[in-house]
Amino acid sequence: MTFTKTKQAPAETLKPERIPAADPPAALQPTGARNPLSEPSRPESSPPIAISFDSFNAFYGDYQAIDQINLQIPSKQVTGFIGPSGCGKTTLLRWINRMNDIVPTARSTGQLHLHDLDVLASSTDVVELRRRVGIVFQKPNPFPKSIYDNVAYGARLHLKLTRTELDALVEWSLRKAAVWSEVKDRLHKPALGLSGGQQQRVCIARTIATGPEVLLMDEPCSALDPISTSAIEDLIFELRQQFTIVIVTHNMQQASRVSDMTAFFYQGKVVEFGTTDQVFTCPTEKQTEDYVTGKFG
Repeated sequence: MTFTKTKQAPAETLKPERIPAADPPAALQPTGARNPLSEPSRPESSPPIAISFDSFNAFYGDYQAIDQINLQIPSKQVTGFIGPSGCGKTTLLRWINRMNDIVPTARSTGQLHLHDLDVLASSTDVVELRRRVGIVFQKPNPFPKSIYDNVAYGARLHLKLTRTELDALVEWSLRKAAVWSEVKDRLHKPALGLSGGQQQRVCIARTIATGPEVLLMDEPCSALDPISTSAIEDLIFELRQQFTIVIVTHNMQQASRVSDMTAFFYQGKVVEFGTTDQVFTCPTEKQTEDYVTGKFG
């Protein structure tokens, strides 16, 4: 079985609006923070490293979920984590923004850096880290608030904006999430009244509204229908121009479509890591070949 990395657009009437290329006004960016949205595009042949794991291990009590991982995730590309259930993909994803801090038995060893930030250091401001590294979960989780208040929530906590600036930021974020045209006339209606696909795009808008550098996506389409899945994949394809994206997925076709780089996990280890084309068409490990061709998993 061979996977071809092609971008399949949904029917024209269902395709989300094109994401505008313009960056938001300077007033909408976090003061004093490095702004990845205003940085020029990097040559794809040699992207800088955004996230690095060195001899990284993770545990839940006595159980070792991650075993000696060394991995470098490139900036402004989409890196896909694939592998069977329970192999450590989501565990590793959640350590990037310290979500596992809320699990009492979770601990880690080794090194994890976001650019020059030591993510695991006790001195690291976890609130600021989670602004820089946003996460989108499997099921849409909008707050029981209006669409506007959902998107503005993080910005109100982290940024000092006038009402005019906040209005502009909400619109910009919803446009970036390719859902503005669908919700612009109901911004003050409950977000829970939207369809599942719309809710997930509003959650993405809420995440990018605080100006993160990295977007983590934990199976963002697993609870969505095919049309909504296609819209989210189109969105990922566009957002990679400005954000570093790490996505966990069990859908091999999806991984081949949206990812630039792919890491195959098995029993807490990274078996193979390379460009998506290489991993899916000429893997170096027999175990990788067996997984991507459906012989196990």
